[in-house]
Amino acid sequence: MLCGSPELIERVGRPTRPEQLTALPCIIDTNNRSRNNWQFYNENGPTLSVQVSGKVEINSPLTTRRAVLAGLGFGSVPDFVVKQDIETGRLISILDEFALRDGGIYAVYPHRRYLPAKVRVLVDYLAKWFKDNRNV
Repeated sequence: MLCGSPELIERVGRPTRPEQLTALPCIIDTNNRSRNNWQFYNENGPTLSVQVSGKVEINSPLTTRRAVLAGLGFGSVPDFVVKQDIETGRLISILDEFALRDGGIYAVYPHRRYLPAKVRVLVDYLAKWFKDNRNV
């Protein structure tokens, strides 16, 4: 989810289009493949690439959440990390009609040659679950 603190939105405004983020402070997640080049899409249009910048670079979703709560910039944070903050009004979700492309969930395990069957079953189950539940 892309979100910001109420104080930040009061100070710099609430963006209504992804392109507006280029002129606003953003929290850069160094774990993302594209770092400060955020990829947006919606069902009505093609992917839109937006170059963002900010004074803060972080490599942790939990720390990104804290920086967003502190009003240091807009940030892209997994929904399960900020769900309660959004429900209580500590954070405000923005640009909900767009989705960021860059996230992923990865299973890291030893070489397949030595992979226990229970790990293979778990990875296969998770891959199917996430494929079947994309919009949950």
